Amino acid sequence: MSELWRPSPQRIADANLTRFMQCVTARTGTPLADYDALYAWSLKEPAQFWRELARFADVHADFGGGPALEHAGQMPGARFFPGARLNFAENLLKFADEHEALIFRNERGTRRALTGHELRAEVARVAAGLAAAGVVSGDRVAGYLPNLPEAAIAMLATASLGATWSSCSPDFGVHGVLDRFGQIAPKVLFTADGYFYSGKSLDSLAPMAAVLAQLPGIERVVVIPYAEAKPQLARLGAAAGRASLWDEFGARGAALRFPPQPFNHPLYILYSSGTTGVPKCIVHGAGGTLLQHLKELLLHTDLGRSDRLFYFTTCGWMMWNWLMSGLATGAAVVLYDGSPFYPDAGVLWRIAAEERLTVFGTSAKYLASLEKSAYLPAETVDLRALRTLLSTGSPLLPEGFDFVYRSVKSDLQLASISGGTDIVSCFALGCPIRPVHRGEIQCRGLGMAVEIFDDAGRPLRGERGELVCTAPFPSMPLGFWNDPDGARYRTAYFERFPGVWHHGDFASLTEHDGIIIYGRSDAVLNPGGVRIGTAEIYSAVEALPQILESLAVGQDWRGDVRVVLFVRLKPGVELTEELQRDIRNTIRTQTTARHVPARIIAVPDLPRTLSGKLTELAVRNVIHGLPVKNVDALANPGSLEHFRNLPDLES
Repeated sequence: MSELWRPSPQRIADANLTRFMQCVTARTGTPLADYDALYAWSLKEPAQFWRELARFADVHADFGGGPALEHAGQMPGARFFPGARLNFAENLLKFADEHEALIFRNERGTRRALTGHELRAEVARVAAGLAAAGVVSGDRVAGYLPNLPEAAIAMLATASLGATWSSCSPDFGVHGVLDRFGQIAPKVLFTADGYFYSGKSLDSLAPMAAVLAQLPGIERVVVIPYAEAKPQLARLGAAAGRASLWDEFGARGAALRFPPQPFNHPLYILYSSGTTGVPKCIVHGAGGTLLQHLKELLLHTDLGRSDRLFYFTTCGWMMWNWLMSGLATGAAVVLYDGSPFYPDAGVLWRIAAEERLTVFGTSAKYLASLEKSAYLPAETVDLRALRTLLSTGSPLLPEGFDFVYRSVKSDLQLASISGGTDIVSCFALGCPIRPVHRGEIQCRGLGMAVEIFDDAGRPLRGERGELVCTAPFPSMPLGFWNDPDGARYRTAYFERFPGVWHHGDFASLTEHDGIIIYGRSDAVLNPGGVRIGTAEIYSAVEALPQILESLAVGQDWRGDVRVVLFVRLKPGVELTEELQRDIRNTIRTQTTARHVPARIIAVPDLPRTLSGKLTELAVRNVIHGLPVKNVDALANPGSLEHFRNLPDLES
């Protein structure tokens, strides 16, 4: 793949990563000339690497002189810093000054900001309210919230007490919330009265009343006025007696306390998509999350006190948790609530210019939609402050790289990153001291022994296979909720290759030691016994201006598998024979003849999960007459009807 960007000598010299290598060399005598050497050392000496990272990141903890890693050969079973004690919230709130810590913007033009000092005061107030409500270490606190400063405050207050935080965004329906919070039994729940999206004001209190009617174990409900100045708590029905407004909760002037917790104390509960059954409740530890995020934010993203970090996310996506950890670097964290295309496609880019964002994070799907919109940030707004663009959620296609450098900014680091909810972090991500190559993730993460395996468990390079991790890392889940013997956890990640984390991505290592992700391996197509990643098909098809998005599945057909492509067309466009020929020719030219679909079918909508990802598995089940195990995990379950009993699939 061609080189699209190379960091200047000054940028390399100023990078946190460079400074970290110099510190490690000075302290250990290990010569580290470049990223390759540092990466190799981080795998060879994992205990030393994570200890040096904690020192460099100024982690506030009592490490107690114990080992940094015990049972290193067990996976699962290894434990990082088993004797250490820390408080996650203390590490995110260590900058108590007048520097802006949280900045909030929304689609209606609202702006609010809290300094480090103001943020700490609000966290102390809400923590006092939680303590008065009986919340203690190990209890669960939940949020059904837009991406507001109050969501961050509630999470930090929860973590300060040693309780465990879990959140959903308000576009999750009643069943989606019950599938998640119903498993973990929260003691206190935070909700907004409503939220805004695409110019509409949407209610949260009616669905919350339905949720609370089925979760009587929630002892206290805190309502944040957002859509209305004075929401009526009576709308919560029978739960109104357990509710209070945000400003009335807690004690102003309360002291902020950070009782230390074990390194592996449960911090977050995140959820799998739930498309194959009730969502798995994935429990993440405080220490491992903190160390992993600090590594990624400080070293791979190169954040510092002068930075302004933005990620377009909701509270139901792990990137929200990742974004929150940006506070620990001293950078200003910028939040956004609303549609990224309302009132127009430029809304996020105007904010980028006005807030002088230095790091802008989004999804590959957003960038593809932005390209279709014809809005050109490079020609419209001042992005001189912007130095890094992050993309995740699905593979960023080579054409997406071209679009960013052509239409957003030519001189920036485009860091495609890949990991997941399972690890609340990344396996592969950006490197500020390495070039960017078209279509490639720049590097494997420090301390992450990422390999590509064939079906027999043999390492591959330059060939496609299963993305795995062969050694322990701190942000491995503590386990799943209600999985006392760990059986479901081991089945999820360690059954395919015993003793090795199997992530479920179809990927390859490149000649530059970068990574290309071809899609989820459970959605890989297998016509004629040849494995094909769906991302390659989408790359070709979605470059056509008539196609908004596409979804490919394998249909069992006459003893083999054939590729079926569903497309969502731009308004006014029809799937003519000519357009089908263009689609097939484009796929054949840009991939191989095996990628060319046997059938192309236009549908008005494609099913997506509550976190916005298209789900090939649900479509594959429907066209084969199989049940979709958890329709409530879909944001638009009605879209599945478009795939039933299609005549084109019978010939």
